[in-house]
Amino acid sequence: MSDLFAPEGGWRVRILDLSGGAADNVLEEIGGFPTLMHANAFARRYVRDSLERCRTPGMSTKEVLEAWFAWGEDATVIDAGEAGWQSGAELGDFADRPAGAEDRDWRALDPRRIDAADDEPAEPDPS
Repeated sequence: MSDLFAPEGGWRVRILDLSGGAADNVLEEIGGFPTLMHANAFARRYVRDSLERCRTPGMSTKEVLEAWFAWGEDATVIDAGEAGWQSGAELGDFADRPAGAEDRDWRALDPRRIDAADDEPAEPDPS
């Protein structure tokens, strides 16, 4: 990979169901990320949110990780190689420190949502 710009059709992020409930553990693939940085940020926030949904008050770091590996969702940037964000690099830190709302907001980076917002008509000016 020689640059950060997307291959034709954009970078793709694969969402994996760690509970084994999906065929080949793949829940979905999301395409259309214009840069690798955008795809990496989405994958990171998606996993962070998944881990936080597995956390309950009073859990130890070990318990949070066990819950995530049993019920969580992982995300990988397809065909990015070592330049793609990998959950294993940050899972321990995620489990140690609960995330704030911005760290979990993968929806703000979802290209499906961004494209839909571009298609919506502008709100009329109330003045």
